[in-house]
Amino acid sequence: MTDNGFSISGELTEAGHRLLQRVYYEDTDFSGLVYHARYLHFLERGRTDYLRCLGVEQRELISADEEGLVFVVHRMEIDFKTPARMDDILTVLTRTDKAGGAKMVLSQEIRRGETLLIAAKVVIAVINASGRPRRLPEALARQMLIASDGA
Repeated sequence: MTDNGFSISGELTEAGHRLLQRVYYEDTDFSGLVYHARYLHFLERGRTDYLRCLGVEQRELISADEEGLVFVVHRMEIDFKTPARMDDILTVLTRTDKAGGAKMVLSQEIRRGETLLIAAKVVIAVINASGRPRRLPEALARQMLIASDGA
């Protein structure tokens, strides 16, 4: 899949989406470990590229109809298991647990090889351009659930 002639990062898998990310110096603190807030960046990239691989361009959703459609993080639970270090290659895994109504629930993991570093549960609110709750289009909800079921 391409985006304006460039390859999209990550790929759909039988269980959702997988994205590889390298840890750079800028991601670490003075100890050489990934700074805790940088994991949010890796998780966001995973969610964004997951949608792109499904053919969803968020910038187009806001103007797709008169109401607009926007995704915002409503709640996030993160379990920090073990730290990543500079130069590690991380795998960000994203899957849809629930999609419908005015929210989506995604599970995300960050792994180094087989080692689980981060486990996150992310509740995404679906709102309109004015910030009011809006129903997730059923076709998109189905597409996200199918992508995470391996169908």
